[in-house]
Amino acid sequence: MGFRFRALCFVFLLKVLLLLLEQARAAGQFYNVSSFRGLKQVSGCNLFQGKWVFDASYPLYDSSSCPFIDEEFDCQKHGRPDKQYLKYAWKPDSCNLPRFDGMEFLRTWRGKKIMFVGDSLSLNMWESLSCMIHASVPNTKTSFVREGTVSSASFQDYGVTLLLYRTPYLVDLAKENVGRVLKLDSIQGGNAWKGMDMLIFNSWHWWTHTGKSQPWDYIREGTKLYKDMDRLTAFYKGLNTWANWVNLNVDPAKTKVFFQGISPTHYQGKEWNSPKKNCGGEGQPLSGSTYPAGTPPATAVVNNVLSTIKKPVYLLDITTLSQLRKDAHPSSYGGGHSGTDCSHWCLPGLPDTWNQLLYTALLM
Repeated sequence: MGFRFRALCFVFLLKVLLLLLEQARAAGQFYNVSSFRGLKQVSGCNLFQGKWVFDASYPLYDSSSCPFIDEEFDCQKHGRPDKQYLKYAWKPDSCNLPRFDGMEFLRTWRGKKIMFVGDSLSLNMWESLSCMIHASVPNTKTSFVREGTVSSASFQDYGVTLLLYRTPYLVDLAKENVGRVLKLDSIQGGNAWKGMDMLIFNSWHWWTHTGKSQPWDYIREGTKLYKDMDRLTAFYKGLNTWANWVNLNVDPAKTKVFFQGISPTHYQGKEWNSPKKNCGGEGQPLSGSTYPAGTPPATAVVNNVLSTIKKPVYLLDITTLSQLRKDAHPSSYGGGHSGTDCSHWCLPGLPDTWNQLLYTALLM
């Protein structure tokens, strides 16, 4: 009874925090949760408050000419009949985003290592950035390696390496005598993240998985073993372990740290007032700048943890702008993926905007 009561209290407090954050965003009281240490404002512009506009100059690259795209994201190759979803650009309300310049990016980050750390949404963003850069220097020498949990795309003429470290929870998933255990207070995998010049973290997608798609049998916190736990509570505990890792291991003079905000799904049309739909067959974004269902509770967990972190971490607050893109998922046009995929994103597509916002933040 005590655990259940604490879990209910935690969820209630999260909902209150989420409501306060929504009110603050609506009132324009913060940009990118600007109370976080290390964040800067750009002429008072909230990069993440705006709308989607048609832009005939998009997309930024062609999927057929990019050597880095996985089958599951290549919607044009797998028969998606429409191209309108490729033609939208994000327009903040009070400023313009700079055009992505892959050559300038390579010059700025010459000789550096950039690592994406997270799940398949990190894979989505990593492949997008690789394609965006490649489109600027199509004839440069590249290498592409996948080995275990680490993959890399290198632009050898510039010494720039984009790495991906696959880890669905950031914290460790280990085999023990009892079975597969998700260890909320262990992050040994973090040893592979050291020495990077930029880190872009992401997690949430897998925290909600249950049944056969759940890759663990128990949750461990210290000496205590749980068969299950409220998933927002578990996410909060795991993300605090990650925050402690950042505090202990990141030197801000050498490494820039970003957190890729919560990426939404579009399986339930009731969220945008179309109860009989999902992302399948959707051809254009929602108009305006707000999402009818509001922000998912996991964003409150991210904001809460980042507000207490001691080292500078920049939040790429992509959630709402991505919620508006119900049209941008592979749906039934992702290769090697059965069913309807309303979780990941077509490439070219929405993750290109995430990387454009990353590029803008680096220019600030």
